[in-house]
Amino acid sequence: MTAVIGMRELARHSDILQKYDYVDVEDKKTHEYKGLFVSPKYAQEFKKFLEKKISDEKQEKLDEIMQYAGMFSGEFTDLTTNEKIREKSYTNRMKKYEQ
Repeated sequence: MTAVIGMRELARHSDILQKYDYVDVEDKKTHEYKGLFVSPKYAQEFKKFLEKKISDEKQEKLDEIMQYAGMFSGEFTDLTTNEKIREKSYTNRMKKYEQ
């Protein structure tokens, strides 16, 4: 079960968190979304999900940066910058088709 409660209601009745799987918190006056409370029985599973998601996002950013690392390691020393970029994009496109 889920519920949407206000900040004041949460402060006055914190035991309400025990009744629901998760509780959305919003400012009742401005209807601004403030956050989410997750039931203790789902907390570990949700924490693992968030850790995996954050890790995947970091890896994606790292992969973006590392695609140019070959240029700096001397892998393509005899190519111009445009040729290097074309070579990397061609390699990336071929990887997509191989999958």
